[in-house]
Amino acid sequence: MEPSLLVEVRDHTLIMTLNKPRARNAADIELATAMAAAIDRLESDKDLRVGIITGAGGNFCAGMDLKRFAADGSRPSLPGRGFCGVAEKPPAKILIAAVEGYALAGGFELALACDLIVASRESRFGLPEVKRGLVAAAGGVLRLPRRLPYHVAMECILTGDMLEAETAFSHGLVNRLVAPGEALNTALEMATAISRNGPLALAASKKVIMSSQDWSSAEMFDRQREIITPVFESADAREGALAFTEKRDPVWRGV
Repeated sequence: MEPSLLVEVRDHTLIMTLNKPRARNAADIELATAMAAAIDRLESDKDLRVGIITGAGGNFCAGMDLKRFAADGSRPSLPGRGFCGVAEKPPAKILIAAVEGYALAGGFELALACDLIVASRESRFGLPEVKRGLVAAAGGVLRLPRRLPYHVAMECILTGDMLEAETAFSHGLVNRLVAPGEALNTALEMATAISRNGPLALAASKKVIMSSQDWSSAEMFDRQREIITPVFESADAREGALAFTEKRDPVWRGV
């Protein structure tokens, strides 16, 4: 029996491929558990700097396995981690969604949990939960109104209709729009560009962006300073400056 998640390392990137193509990579508890383990590997391995989530068989993810849910009530959600082991607790390291085909319900929410989205021109996004008497509770109703104009997000959530890739791109939800079959390759190119940068600087930058939404203007620079000061005092910061003066590529150690 094929594993529900394929994991591969390329240079400094961990590729996680949802591998249930017959079910459009719909997630079950086994896949969620495997994803959580892969994310733990991404976080703990200092040589890994970027994670990519993609799907096998021409689709990203069709959300929760409804047949499994109807049969035994099980949901592909882990305590403290959420849908597919990622939605409620994304990693500190950079995460890219490489989307082909359908990214629906939890699949769309999985993409929304990522920092960057690369999508095929033929891909489709949607939160059809309301059509099944459910709520997009894996981040859809929380994150989408922050990523799209309010009324566009409301229409997507309340109708449950799909969002074309071109429309998602036009609203800035998708970073790169590519030819069918090229999402993973383009995501890998982005991962390579990101991996050239200092890992401490990347982690701190992401943390500030994710945390600062609730900071007041009076406190934001002090709160930022707590996060970025260790970066400026790190050996990597000195290495970056030295590499610049010596006109060479820096050698990052993550310290």
